[in-house]
Amino acid sequence: MPRPQKLKETIPSLWRIFRRFYPYIRKQQKLVIMSMTALFFEIGLRLLEPLPLKFVFDEIFAEQTSGTLNNFPYVETLDTRILLMASAIALFLITALRGLAAYWNTVGFALVGNRVLTEVRSVLYCHLQTLSLSFHNSSRGGDLTLRVISDVGLLQEITVTALLPLLANCFIVIGMVGIMFWLNIQLALLTLAMIPLFWFVTIRLSSRIRKVSKQQRRREGAMASTTAESMNAIKIVQALSLEDQFASVFTGQNKKNLKDGVKAKRLAANLERTVDVLIGLGTSLVLWRGAELVLNNALTPGDLLIFLSYLKNAFKPVRDFAKYTGRLAKASAAGDRIIDLLDQTPEVYDLPDAMVAHPFEGIVQFKDVGFEYDSGHPALQNIDFAVQPGQKVAIVGHSGSGKSTLANLMLRLYDPSQGSIIIDGQDIRSYTLQSLRAQISVVLQDSVLFAASVWDNIAYGCPNSTEVEAIAAAKLANAHDFILNLPQGYDTVLGERGVTLSGGQRQRIAIARAAIRQAPILILDEPTTGLDKGNEQEVLDALQKLAQGCTTFLIVHDLELAVRADLVLYMEKGQLLERGTHDQLMKLNGRYATLYGLQAKESHQLQGGTY
Repeated sequence: MPRPQKLKETIPSLWRIFRRFYPYIRKQQKLVIMSMTALFFEIGLRLLEPLPLKFVFDEIFAEQTSGTLNNFPYVETLDTRILLMASAIALFLITALRGLAAYWNTVGFALVGNRVLTEVRSVLYCHLQTLSLSFHNSSRGGDLTLRVISDVGLLQEITVTALLPLLANCFIVIGMVGIMFWLNIQLALLTLAMIPLFWFVTIRLSSRIRKVSKQQRRREGAMASTTAESMNAIKIVQALSLEDQFASVFTGQNKKNLKDGVKAKRLAANLERTVDVLIGLGTSLVLWRGAELVLNNALTPGDLLIFLSYLKNAFKPVRDFAKYTGRLAKASAAGDRIIDLLDQTPEVYDLPDAMVAHPFEGIVQFKDVGFEYDSGHPALQNIDFAVQPGQKVAIVGHSGSGKSTLANLMLRLYDPSQGSIIIDGQDIRSYTLQSLRAQISVVLQDSVLFAASVWDNIAYGCPNSTEVEAIAAAKLANAHDFILNLPQGYDTVLGERGVTLSGGQRQRIAIARAAIRQAPILILDEPTTGLDKGNEQEVLDALQKLAQGCTTFLIVHDLELAVRADLVLYMEKGQLLERGTHDQLMKLNGRYATLYGLQAKESHQLQGGTY
């Protein structure tokens, strides 16, 4: 059995969630006040609802009515039929007004919950966008998606269907307990004596339900991640016949999730039935003692009747808490996962005194730059070089030598562990991220296109661009002609990641997206890898036009592309070993020259049909 200190997790967790989301709740202050007002009206009317029954039973049905209504002496002067009619009308009016008040507070609180958590979802999504690459590289995309969509949705649903009704019932039970003490202190104390039993049973089982629910949400996150990974890589999955392996992993996770779900339902059902038994016990004790008091003329039958009515309604929050404990546990687990994500802080962020970058000339310097993805494993060491405006720089070397890391640091996707990167005489950390990245265009090896129209995919490079500018960018990228041949031209909606296009077509739209940005600094990371000769030439022509007047960094394996560069940087194991023009490095006859010679030999052999 869990230790007592572990049994009180759900309520503190819900309180933590409330405190975290309170600033969003405060924005709905008017609606909250209206809903609370309607709630208190409902509570007052609910407290009045049983009173007409007392008049009927004590004045109309009782054989001896003298002194029975000493709290309402004026009622004794009323005719029986008038009292009966008045009681019936009063009961109807109280019930109708209570229903109206309940409607308004239910709708009001539902609106508050929906508005607050809709805003939380937007904040969470935007926060995810700001988190550093190091966080995203260590996280699973499916689980993050589940937190944004499902966890917020679950918290939103349960807040409306469980938490708010329980909150209302807590106010109701306070008022009813007060009336029960007014009716009869003995019976009220007997009722309160049951509370420790309710509390012990509830917190004992609810903590177990919360633990299972939290584990279930983790499994659902793993299932979402497996689904996202396999769907995003469906081509590889099918090509390598991995369907059965992924299906096996998913099925195993699914079965474990089912087991947790059944366990949570069983615990919730156990809690509900246990609470029902305790409520039955409490009602029986009150009925037994109350009947004795009626027989001894210490209590009227009407008083006992409405006491039992209040008792039933007072126990309702306990029964509801048992009913909704599973949901509240899931809400608690979902809320914790949302807050844990919101508590993540980006490693790369705007400094307090960061300034908006001026239009760059394109002077770029790396000064003693070092970087580590993992502590103790340097990816870059002591990188020093300078580039003048408009120069073309080729960064070459074997895979894993740190070429792409240089580009990532220039974009401030990471910050260097040591040294500094300077653009136009200022450390790039002194600029705001948005103004820095707005002046750097990027074309990657695997350029991602979005499930949107061709217009939109090009315009993402510069959201305020016009159609004329988009067409000009497409023409510069040698993409205009094939775009016009698409089913709806520029209005054609591309498949996710641009899978409906060939590799060369995707790359040329990505080049158009970079061109419309008109940035003074251009980064090209293996832009022709995987393309056939025809598409490669089209892309190279587009890149050559794109690079006119830009400070350009070209990351390549194919050294033929480095021949015309103004500066060649040869990297190996995170170190800059050689620098100079192509001719200078060939005369140096070092590592670059050796690698160039090997590539030239392989190219000659391939052209000669050796392979």
